[in-house]
Amino acid sequence: MATTQEFTISDALWTRLAPLLPVHVPKAHPLGRHRQRLADRDVLDAIFFVLRTGCQWKTLNATGLVKGSTAHSCFQQWVKAGVFARLWDEALQDYDDLIGLTFAWMALDGSLHKAPLGGKKNGAQPHGPGQRRRQAQLADRGAGPPGGPGAGRGEWA
Repeated sequence: MATTQEFTISDALWTRLAPLLPVHVPKAHPLGRHRQRLADRDVLDAIFFVLRTGCQWKTLNATGLVKGSTAHSCFQQWVKAGVFARLWDEALQDYDDLIGLTFAWMALDGSLHKAPLGGKKNGAQPHGPGQRRRQAQLADRGAGPPGGPGAGRGEWA
């Protein structure tokens, strides 16, 4: 299909990916009948289509690539077989060979800058009945909420 043409795997990429896929061992059917197996390349095209577009597996039925249930089943099998983990390792190795990896500058799950829409801090806010009561007691003693000593006499102004 024309809409899925740009999502097909190139020949160069396929030659790198094909050895990573597990070898399929056909199971004997008791009656000698079974469906013809789809080509792994077609199934991988469909899996990458889902991963790149974010569409649902069921949507593959309308693309003409392969059935969504077939692609999802193969995806689960290949994840268990470690195909995508090996693919990730090879991609990282290729990147390291071409550009180089330097992990010294990386931070894990962190932020190195302020939140762009963070705004000013509000300060402590009462969250429960006990805290409101304690703040009211402080206000009665003249050391409490904004608005001066004793403002509100037990309540926030």
